Amino acid sequence: MSPAAQAALREATLSKGDAFTTAQIAGIMAAKQTANLIPLTHPLPLAKVDVRFEWADDGALRIEAEAVTTAQTGVEMEAMVAASVAALTIYDMTKAVDKGITIEGIRLLEKSGGKSGTWRA
Repeated sequence: MSPAAQAALREATLSKGDAFTTAQIAGIMAAKQTANLIPLTHPLPLAKVDVRFEWADDGALRIEAEAVTTAQTGVEMEAMVAASVAALTIYDMTKAVDKGITIEGIRLLEKSGGKSGTWRA
């Protein structure tokens, strides 16, 4: 994103309000709706969903989501949906400053539980 969009996010000067809090809530809500958004996934009881933001050295915003369930299955789709919707929310809230923002590199970093066990990128 442009330096102007970075500054607007860092300084919380966006006209729509606090982008990070809004994106965090959007990500959590989206994780809870994964079964309605992704065909053939099933509703899961989520014990925890967390969405975190971190600035990279190059000025990119990194969004990381974590989902946890007590069910005997993985919740990687819920975490990736949370990160995706959080990124889209950041875009929506900053598009007045920079319409050229790109969303890149959505991927699974780590998974544990379910039939396949633990996996790390």
